[in-house]
Amino acid sequence: MSLYQTSPAVAEALAQGRPVVALESTIITHGMPWPQNLEMARTVEQTVRDAGAEPATIAVMDGTLYIGLTDDQLVALAQAQNVAKLSRADLAACMAMGGTGATTVAATMIAAAQAGIAVFATGGIGGVHKGAELSFDISADLPELAQTPVNVVAAGAKAILDIPKTLEVLETQGVPVIAVGQDALPAFWSRESGIKAPLRMDQPAQIAKAFAMRRALGLPGGQLIANPVPEADEIPADVMLPYITQATAEAEAKGITGKSVTPFLLQRIFELTDGRSLKTNIALVLNNARLAAQIAQELSALP
Repeated sequence: MSLYQTSPAVAEALAQGRPVVALESTIITHGMPWPQNLEMARTVEQTVRDAGAEPATIAVMDGTLYIGLTDDQLVALAQAQNVAKLSRADLAACMAMGGTGATTVAATMIAAAQAGIAVFATGGIGGVHKGAELSFDISADLPELAQTPVNVVAAGAKAILDIPKTLEVLETQGVPVIAVGQDALPAFWSRESGIKAPLRMDQPAQIAKAFAMRRALGLPGGQLIANPVPEADEIPADVMLPYITQATAEAEAKGITGKSVTPFLLQRIFELTDGRSLKTNIALVLNNARLAAQIAQELSALP
């Protein structure tokens, strides 16, 4: 029995050795309402195609892990209710029980690696939450990057997180963190976090070669490609900080924990910024999709 099903377009691209970019599905089910979520999903997929790669949106539907969705499946997922949010811990359980779930960064990486897809575009990764020294709230995305061989193109870690601690964990886990075109680590909505990135690369070919070299050396895990949001679309860090502080305090006061924290914070920040945060989020996802397609092209061209 196959562990997953690929869409016809993705199966053809993989068989021909053409570049493929994995896409997560939580942005569809947990990121925005219908029908904006469907429009967003279609736009991201088309952005990948326009940049020269085949998109592979990943989700579990009725117990089947799909790598690449048809448009009908995208429509169904975008309208689905009570969709689980899947990470490493619950991906297999959802499949075994015939459930429907959207994949987070960690689960998308697992599925992509199963299919031989080495590049994945997302918005921002999870990481170490503020106050983690008491709550131990650390995203499964970080150890996944340390063990699953996929390039994750993101606008850094989500700015609601403790970015210095997130960077420390990634360093301990041996994950290359590569800022694209600048020395500073981006912070999701903002181009700069005030923290110097461990590595800088300016060209997709450099990123592809670094990943190929890691494989040649037998090193496990992937790479985090920290791609800053376009300057015209960013919200500077000093503007975002008061909103993040207020939303975080409200989450603590309400006793919100675990997987509910990030969706609450993102929704509250959307409200506090009068929707500006979502516009920036969309812009950075599209920007990451373009870069991911370029990296996938460079990888497919390597011997």
